[in-house]
Amino acid sequence: MFKPLSLVILSVVIAACGGENEPSSQSQNRGVSDTEIVLGVFTDLSGPTAIWGVGATNAARMRFEEVNAAGGVHGRQIRYVVEDTSYQVPKAMSAANKLVNRDNVLAVLLAVGTPLNNAIMPMLFESNVPNLFPISGGRQMVEPFHPLKFTQRGIYYDEVRATVKYFVQEKGKATPCVIYQDTDYGVEILEGAQDQAKAMGLSIAEVSAHKPTDTEFTAAILRLKNANCDLVLMGTIHRDTILVLEAARKMGWSGVDWVGNNAVYAQVIADQESGEGFYSFVHMAKLYADDKMSPEVEVWWDSYVEKYDVEPGLAAMEGYRGADLTVVALEKAGPELTTEGLVKALESITDYTDIFGYRISFSPEKHSGATESVLSQVQNGRWTTLEQGITY
Repeated sequence: MFKPLSLVILSVVIAACGGENEPSSQSQNRGVSDTEIVLGVFTDLSGPTAIWGVGATNAARMRFEEVNAAGGVHGRQIRYVVEDTSYQVPKAMSAANKLVNRDNVLAVLLAVGTPLNNAIMPMLFESNVPNLFPISGGRQMVEPFHPLKFTQRGIYYDEVRATVKYFVQEKGKATPCVIYQDTDYGVEILEGAQDQAKAMGLSIAEVSAHKPTDTEFTAAILRLKNANCDLVLMGTIHRDTILVLEAARKMGWSGVDWVGNNAVYAQVIADQESGEGFYSFVHMAKLYADDKMSPEVEVWWDSYVEKYDVEPGLAAMEGYRGADLTVVALEKAGPELTTEGLVKALESITDYTDIFGYRISFSPEKHSGATESVLSQVQNGRWTTLEQGITY
């Protein structure tokens, strides 16, 4: 007797799926096959933070290519899928959806931007996809604690609090002010400045907010100047930082210290006449070609220049370290690679020192790898490290 067609189809589907009680290999091993590990990133390659996106992505690719050329990780090659967002949340949502649902990535690595990461993380975590080492210092990258959140850089809020404490105690500043982008990132700067000022019995004398696309800052600078600010904390990135500093220079305003953070620590700021004397609190100090380097860093530097025909900046340093931390975790996780195994492997990295000499450590309770800041200043067109190990 012939079986009904519907029963035949049903039996074929069950056989193909391995039985209703047997989970699929995809659900157990997202982004992992016998020959490949798939990682991905949504990043800015063409927008206002492309300096960070391009540099970090290039360096990560270089590290993964080194690993693949040496045989991969436990016999698997690493494939890094990169999607451009132009620093736009809608494009980031589309890119993340592709990475999660079409590319089936094991993890997202080095995603650029506080507002973009904030928008995407719920989708990632719902699909059990870790967000590793985002190019963002927003508190949301580590708070509230989530097992799939890991960061390797300083947190903006902590850096700003360290800035206020340092400049008040060490440089005698008494009238702090804030100029910031009206974004998630900018609000982090404002809140950090306000909280540390309050803790020290001070108040923020003046505040100025702007859109990321604004280009005119004369009125904002005049307002800060009239408030007699002697310290301005900046929640800006490259373009608006340059415009703000240039507006202050044209106004002839002196006697004020301007201080940024990781988001503005780039050579493009140091190249500006108005950038001279600008400070930044960062988690790693930029290297220059004539700096004294270890043999390992010299090889890295020369390889990057040969491959991309440009000197590596801080973004490249951060991207290379993020990729290397990922490789270390993949090796620790062993050949039976799962998301849970990757997380446990990352948590077991308690004493990692990168090739540049900076330490990172994690634990099951601590997913924020870096806790200290470096104070740097633009002097004669280049970033110069003044102090290290600063906290609040």
